[in-house]
Amino acid sequence: MTPISRLPLDEQIEALRDILSRNTVLTDVLARAAELDLPGWCLTAGCVFQTVWNVVTGRPATEGIRDYDLFYFDGSDLSWEAEDVAIRAGGTAFAGIPAEVEIRNEARVHLWYEEKFGVPCQPYTSTEAAIDSFAATTCCLGIRLESGKWRVYAPHGLADVFNLVVRPNPVLAPRHVYETKTERWRKQWPELTVLPWPDQPA
Repeated sequence: MTPISRLPLDEQIEALRDILSRNTVLTDVLARAAELDLPGWCLTAGCVFQTVWNVVTGRPATEGIRDYDLFYFDGSDLSWEAEDVAIRAGGTAFAGIPAEVEIRNEARVHLWYEEKFGVPCQPYTSTEAAIDSFAATTCCLGIRLESGKWRVYAPHGLADVFNLVVRPNPVLAPRHVYETKTERWRKQWPELTVLPWPDQPA
């Protein structure tokens, strides 16, 4: 049988959808997020790639997933109050879902990133730009529903996700963030191949 990572890209995307659909929490969040209709929204980060890891390794689809990250991008109002309106709307929309859904306006990230991670962050121009800066290229994966159709954002492809390879992405997040995350992931998914942080930044 041909490994998923060796399939044509359109078939890889279909395989991704089939795998993610086994996580009914994720599909429920996705459907309700579409109804919220936040600008430039994407469901991304661990809930997506970790669902793939779980299914590929024969685990329950939701195992080890801490939360469900919902990014959106609204540069028209960078106030905390405006973001809080979206968060509270999400609290109503996602009521009853057995998981935490974290909603973040990626237009605001540069306002708090340095205080949290120790390095400055230039303002993002889109949700996709925020996804591009994840600590591992493997994690740069987002999905949304548009008119009922799944749209997939995967700037580094899907092969590493299917092959359980974690590859560093030294464009923003510092080394310790990558190493802390991968140490935690290895405990949950020991099948992972974690590539080392490069000696020289990209």
